Amino acid sequence: MEVTGIFRGLISAAMILSACSGKDDPNASGTATSTTETSSSKGGTSSSGDASDSESTTTTGTTGTSSTGTSTSTSTDPTDPTDPCLFLGCDDFGGGSEDECDLWSQDCPEGDKCTPWDSDGGSSWNASKCVPVDPAPQLPGDACTTEGGPASGVDNCAKGSMCWDVDAETGEGVCIALCEGTNAEDATCDPGFTCKIPADGVLILCLPVCDPLSQDCPAGDLCLPYVDAFICVADASGEGGFYGDPCEYANACKLGLYCLNPEYVEGCQAAGCCTPFCDINEANTCPGETQECIPWYEEWDMPPPGLASVGFCGVPQ
Repeated sequence: MEVTGIFRGLISAAMILSACSGKDDPNASGTATSTTETSSSKGGTSSSGDASDSESTTTTGTTGTSSTGTSTSTSTDPTDPTDPCLFLGCDDFGGGSEDECDLWSQDCPEGDKCTPWDSDGGSSWNASKCVPVDPAPQLPGDACTTEGGPASGVDNCAKGSMCWDVDAETGEGVCIALCEGTNAEDATCDPGFTCKIPADGVLILCLPVCDPLSQDCPAGDLCLPYVDAFICVADASGEGGFYGDPCEYANACKLGLYCLNPEYVEGCQAAGCCTPFCDINEANTCPGETQECIPWYEEWDMPPPGLASVGFCGVPQ
């Protein structure tokens, strides 16, 4: 496929760098999360107008920290590090117009399923509709195919799932489960996944969680912060993305690195630069002379299970 990982089938809409800023809100997850969006294509190049062939496609079967997630805020403030839209590009979605059915209750006629699609005939999911369930449906984690484009809503995945991580040229992707429950407040996913709900519920996605220290995502994906969890995201670093390199997207750095605010990286003259994750319980191995391993989760945060030792290399502020 042309782009790998969570965002490959989701957002190739134009995704422009939002100014990087540190975490000022004690209720926000992470310590100095970059507010860059995530590139929807390999190499960090944004493509236009596609919410289904980009970075926000999902990967499958990722092992790591178990998480049964409830939905999080869908604020569109580009400076808010807790904003799900930083990764899922909410501005690229229409916001649930022309809904024909309810994704939560799956209230379509027998033999059909309720699925997201682009009612405008493009590639930005903006509504839901009933489509026939394939006679031999693929289960979450299985390979799948779409017809009529990545956001057409027509695929061979089972009821309660959709084809994700779709290659726009071949129509091939992987089935991902939709969140279960009756609404965002009681949304759940299987262990190892977390429920994220961007764009006013047009998508209700069970995204795979991961450990940024072990980088336990499938090949071609990066483990990066996403609101209150770490999830697998497409590697869009291309030929760059090494320590100290300027970055325009959260996933524009090499495996084990993240695009953070310039004040944390020595000599950074860009809106963001790449710097490694690190283990706060290990000896300091940060590459910068004045960098230290700074805890990702501040003392007021409650780290997810198994992630209490996650830190990032940064110049103390």
